[in-house]
Amino acid sequence: MELRSFSHGYGQITYHIVLVPKYRYRIFYDKQVKKDCELVLYNICMEQGYKIHAIEIVEDHVHLFLEFHPSSSLSKVVQYLKGGSSCRLFKLHPELKKRYWGESLWSSGKFFRSVGNVTADTIAHYIKESQGKPKAEFQSCKSRGPGQRRLDDFEFPNKRACGHVGVRPEAYPIL
Repeated sequence: MELRSFSHGYGQITYHIVLVPKYRYRIFYDKQVKKDCELVLYNICMEQGYKIHAIEIVEDHVHLFLEFHPSSSLSKVVQYLKGGSSCRLFKLHPELKKRYWGESLWSSGKFFRSVGNVTADTIAHYIKESQGKPKAEFQSCKSRGPGQRRLDDFEFPNKRACGHVGVRPEAYPIL
């Protein structure tokens, strides 16, 4: 996976998404339904501009490793995948309508997890080191421009009254 350039940004949005048929029926035990589901999902992704990095269909659920444009919300992506595949699979396999009488093939929920090339520890380390400067050194840097002040330069008569140290909103002073 590589970072991609977009009109006003640079990055990647990849997710591991799991779709589960309603009632967790093992409909993909039928090899033809399984094959058709994979083709339908590939077609939907191609139409919508999504990129499938990996797909695995087991007897009672589907795993997708998917990349899409930042302007697409995860909810809309899942909506297109579920709605489009449900409609198309019902047309290809009318026998599924006997099990799924509500015109809905998939359960109402979804599983998703964002996926990237770095771990949470790597990101925390990157932020802590502030691109090469250790945090303590970065904070103690006194080279500020004219007129720039740090928060520590301001004196608060009562830090609690200013919202510091986790004060509840009702404890703020009324001005």
